[in-house]
Amino acid sequence: MASSIERIHIDVWLYGPLARYGGDPSQKVFANLPVELAEDSTVSDLLSYLQMPSKERGITFINGELSALPDVQPDLDKVLNDGDRVAFFHLQSMWPFQYRLGAPAIEEIQSGLKLSSTGKPKE
Repeated sequence: MASSIERIHIDVWLYGPLARYGGDPSQKVFANLPVELAEDSTVSDLLSYLQMPSKERGITFINGELSALPDVQPDLDKVLNDGDRVAFFHLQSMWPFQYRLGAPAIEEIQSGLKLSSTGKPKE
């Protein structure tokens, strides 16, 4: 009997020490793995699948758009779509050179960056 739950496929890239979450604990450079999740899965669901604590990630990109920074992770509830590419960079990773002049960002992080240091929206 076929499952009634639709599945999505995510192309996951893990950089620096996060590469160990790609299945090879000795890997320290990068890992790329295909991940299959239930439809309507979120970034939080992906992190759970990888068994990777969110606090270990630094910069995160979804389809080339910035979605999280260290201590600014508004993307946890972001619903992923079939074919999405998610790249997780370690806290000690440098800003990827391709984005040295700026990076497009998802709406959730644009809103998150408008918060003051108290966590309240800036006026």
